[in-house]
Amino acid sequence: MPLRQRIGNLLGVSVPFGAFIAAVVVLWGSAVGVADIAILVVGYMIAMGGVTVGWHRLLTHGAFRTSRAVRYAFAVAGTFSVQGSVIDWVADHRMHHAHADDEGDPHSPYEFGDGFWASVRGLWHAHVGWLFTRGHQADQRRFAPELVEDRGMVLIDRAFPALVLASLAVPAGIGYLISGTAAGALTALLWGGLVRVFLGHHATFSINSICHFFGSRRFETDDRSTNVFWLAPLSFGEAWHNNHHAFPRSAWHGLRWWEIDPGAILIRTLRRLRLVWDVVEISPERQREKERGGARFARAAVGSRPSG
Repeated sequence: MPLRQRIGNLLGVSVPFGAFIAAVVVLWGSAVGVADIAILVVGYMIAMGGVTVGWHRLLTHGAFRTSRAVRYAFAVAGTFSVQGSVIDWVADHRMHHAHADDEGDPHSPYEFGDGFWASVRGLWHAHVGWLFTRGHQADQRRFAPELVEDRGMVLIDRAFPALVLASLAVPAGIGYLISGTAAGALTALLWGGLVRVFLGHHATFSINSICHFFGSRRFETDDRSTNVFWLAPLSFGEAWHNNHHAFPRSAWHGLRWWEIDPGAILIRTLRRLRLVWDVVEISPERQREKERGGARFARAAVGSRPSG
């Protein structure tokens, strides 16, 4: 992996992490206000909606159709999550599906063998380590050719550094407008910018690690994807990951009424507003055909491999 990319990934992951530690340990209760938390929550929803609904369900899997303007808006919103540029992300994820938990998967936790320490190494690699050892190396022209040929999407992809700066500058600017002070701008930058990025990072990274290692499996798939219910709200429904690997083009990752899926709520809202259409839904009959008969597993100990 090029040194420049390695350094960029390191900064992109470590700076929000350091900010989170500082915010919680040092500043909680003394340097956070209602406005800071509101900016964090709204920013988190915009960025995570951009990644989970825009980059993932729309651009990667074609789970619904929409206008060019909405596609570009989702591409920009996803960039605010600071998870790499849009075309790199889509190419990586399509590569993951092509080789899920097998050779060629950029972030499978199963490539270090068996045993406790092999599993620990695998979880670290799947969660964040792959960004430092492999990075975004999926061939864009092979895995995302239609995006490479879309001039607008290429411009957004190349604007990644500027959009990242904007994702930090906007919260700071709003904090200043609300408080009228530099201190208000700094706390908004911290909570609504860096802490927000940290939370979004690890909610998303957990899909690669936790949701291929712990949890339950409703459907038979060729990989080891799982559903992790407690992670679903924070990940905008992405943690219904076994459901997703069973039906990659489904717009809904939560397939049962009780499976919380904020991403699906957003898509349904946009459909009612007639901003999206041709939404891919999986019938109950198709789901029953692929079910494991309700079989479940939970990894009782790190290092034991699930069946299936």
